[in-house]
Amino acid sequence: MKSKFFVFMITLVIGLVLSTCSPQQTQNTPISTSTNAPTVTMPTATATIPLVTQELVPFSLSEPGPYFAGKRAYIFGDESRSNRRIIFTIWYPALKKKDDEGRLIDLNAEPDLSEAPYPLILTGSNSGSYLFQSHLATHGFVMATVHSPGFSYTAPWNNSVIDVPLDFLFVLDMLTANPPEGLGDVLDTNRVGVGGYSSDGLFSLALGGARINPEYYLSECAQADSPNPPPSTLGTGAWYYCKLSERWDEFSSQVGAEISTVSEGLWQPTTDDRILAVMPMAPDSPLLYGAEGLATINIPSLIIAGTDDKLVSYEFSSCYIFEHLVNADRILISFIGEEHMMVEKKEVISRINHFAVAFFGYYLQGHEEYADYFSEEFVSQFDDLYWGVYPNE
Repeated sequence: MKSKFFVFMITLVIGLVLSTCSPQQTQNTPISTSTNAPTVTMPTATATIPLVTQELVPFSLSEPGPYFAGKRAYIFGDESRSNRRIIFTIWYPALKKKDDEGRLIDLNAEPDLSEAPYPLILTGSNSGSYLFQSHLATHGFVMATVHSPGFSYTAPWNNSVIDVPLDFLFVLDMLTANPPEGLGDVLDTNRVGVGGYSSDGLFSLALGGARINPEYYLSECAQADSPNPPPSTLGTGAWYYCKLSERWDEFSSQVGAEISTVSEGLWQPTTDDRILAVMPMAPDSPLLYGAEGLATINIPSLIIAGTDDKLVSYEFSSCYIFEHLVNADRILISFIGEEHMMVEKKEVISRINHFAVAFFGYYLQGHEEYADYFSEEFVSQFDDLYWGVYPNE
């Protein structure tokens, strides 16, 4: 029987070895923004989130929340991109009812409006199907899992590095302007989070405001096959990550000037003012952004990664990203001794869901008490977790 995350195993290669430099804060000019979103005041937190003030049940937020989860599936066509058809699945808080045969109704279940509207979390097909599933919906979120057409985890980097984030933004805009029947009062599209694992982590960073640095990317890829490549090059991973550089002019033209126009050395971001927090896990993307492109993320960011990840290098991907984020609310939780396929383990999935509920619950729902559940003090209670960059020797 094939592994659920086999697609990741095929596609990913030994991680990026990226050079370090001093990041500079730049101004984000989102491609898509909400023009009439109300101001939402959320708790402020930093990388030194408050210490645990009482004895907490370990990973209690990994247990299902108080809501029953309903499920619906939709297809939208993006007319601005040749009627690109985007399939997405929505999990949402629903009323717990049974059919005539006594079976619980989850498909197209009646929404639970008791605490509506609920913040929206966007993710990709693998992360939504195998990691989060309905868990966040039971804790008072709406989860939209976006299935992008033509995207494959088995293909090298291609137009998907832009197309998929734009798919997410299109779904966000459609859910705002034309919510599905019966879900208009359920969705709060002014409080949005994005999370995902591996390639979905790349998309999370892009939606968080990271900007492509074409000079850095093309320079690194140009040196990847040299006899003595610099330590910041990909090495054996060049075939996967640098394939896009071979058709860069074509790619730039297809993307369009709205995004590919360079300012301050960077492309324009694929983000939105309504996105308030991101949770990239083992993201395979630093080569596209470099230090300057990552420094444009200015919203709370929680990175999760395994310290023995060789497919998407822990050191030269997750740690590099963490060290070059300049926003105060940046967090790295390291799973000691775990490899990329740690997401096949039930315990790891359970912990990821715990941290997702705590992180998004704090920043999107205003649950100040949830800060304890992803704090340094909490993480330090466990021998197999580490707060920040793990000192591998």
